[in-house]
Amino acid sequence: MRRLFWVSVGAGAGVYVSHRVKRRVERIARAWSPEGVAARAVSTGQGASERLRLFASDVRTEMRAREEELREAVRMDQAPPDAEQPGRRRVLKARYTIIDNADNDKDGH
Repeated sequence: MRRLFWVSVGAGAGVYVSHRVKRRVERIARAWSPEGVAARAVSTGQGASERLRLFASDVRTEMRAREEELREAVRMDQAPPDAEQPGRRRVLKARYTIIDNADNDKDGH
């Protein structure tokens, strides 16, 4: 009676394990089939294209903002507008200091 019990437990465990292994192998085979690989490539490509589109939009926005900053800096370098013209504000000329490190010691002081 004892042997029959352990044989049935072993057979049941074998059937269960072989069923689980078969399901896992089928799932892996579907994932790596040409259709599965193509589906993953398409979904990855769509996600990448959306991220790239958002990145390009952010770059354009920041590029416009930086260009406006640079244009304002260039306008500050120009001569001040005439004071007689109404509605125009006076822009002070910007000053820049150029430091030549060739004559300084190696640590920059």
